[in-house]
Amino acid sequence: MRMECLLCRESGGEVVWQDESCRVVLVEGRDGDDYPGYCRVIWGAHVPEMSDLDLHDRRHLMAVVFATEAALRALAAPNKVNLASLGNQVPHLHWHVIPRWRDDRTFPGAIWAAPAREAVPRRTPAPEDLRRAIARAIAEEQGGTLA
Repeated sequence: MRMECLLCRESGGEVVWQDESCRVVLVEGRDGDDYPGYCRVIWGAHVPEMSDLDLHDRRHLMAVVFATEAALRALAAPNKVNLASLGNQVPHLHWHVIPRWRDDRTFPGAIWAAPAREAVPRRTPAPEDLRRAIARAIAEEQGGTLA
């Protein structure tokens, strides 16, 4: 399975933060252009479901998801952030962290819905700024220990 899995073979985007367990990548292409700052938090080992992780690993993964959300809120100032873990097309555990604006292409629908309007150009947070903001948010979550 590992060799057939896209997220086992490739990074999944530009890596902005990682540790020994998971990585945060900036989504590229049309989705990245339309939803600047859109990230995926990808578990390193090939597992399809959250319940495949032990309690410690589940907590760690969610801390990274929440830190990524906090970083995007601080840097991109979206109206809303969507969190999703689907895995229907790529059954490798990953979370989507998607900044949303009231005037984005598909708001209030899902980003995969038919577009309701043209995308409003916005600046994508710099990868280094994202890395620092994620690390800061994880440190706060862990009581001051930088990850």
